[in-house]
Amino acid sequence: MTPDEPGTVGVLVVDDDPLVRAGLTMMLGGAPDIRVLGAAGDGTEVLPLVDQHAPDVVLMDIRMPAMDGLAATEALRAHRPAPEVIVLTTFDADEHILRALRAGAAGFVLKDTPPEEIVTAIRQVARGQPVLSPAVTRRLIARVAESGQDERRRRARQRLAPLNDRERDVAVAVGQGRSNADIGAVLHLGVPTVKTHVSSILTKLGLNNRVQIALLVHDAGLLPEEG
Repeated sequence: MTPDEPGTVGVLVVDDDPLVRAGLTMMLGGAPDIRVLGAAGDGTEVLPLVDQHAPDVVLMDIRMPAMDGLAATEALRAHRPAPEVIVLTTFDADEHILRALRAGAAGFVLKDTPPEEIVTAIRQVARGQPVLSPAVTRRLIARVAESGQDERRRRARQRLAPLNDRERDVAVAVGQGRSNADIGAVLHLGVPTVKTHVSSILTKLGLNNRVQIALLVHDAGLLPEEG
């Protein structure tokens, strides 16, 4: 396949069901600004295809043989340059989704999501905007029973330790689902300053996006509704 054309979003489709791969490829082919560069049926095929085609976005199924989508996502996010990852799932309350988000996935879409919404999600992620708000992340977390809460909280607070007080305030506001403008209004900061703080938080903590900040703040028990 020829390289992705300027102005288009290159996509790699990863799913072990050939019908799903074919359906997604056909559906995305109808969007003028999206180009499907390749498809994979297993996580082990992802890195070679990413090296070959350099996609902007990977649509990643979670449950696959040999290497599942979680392991593939973790490997991809450690890859440089790293494409954005959107998790494909049939469940909206799956602990594997949370693990994928913590690994750096930019969000998730259900497999029965209307085609136009999947296209919108791809465009949004390609612009560097997660497709899952922190508020939705918190509702997802609340629906999944996880063990080891005390240890997870200790580790999360330890990870947040490098932040200064202002960065910590901004991180908590991100965890509350606030936009940069809202954060600026609450903390009496200009939007450019908020953006600078968010970038600093991502850099200091080695994170990829705001969803990961929200998850870490949640795990640390710092959201007001958690006391």
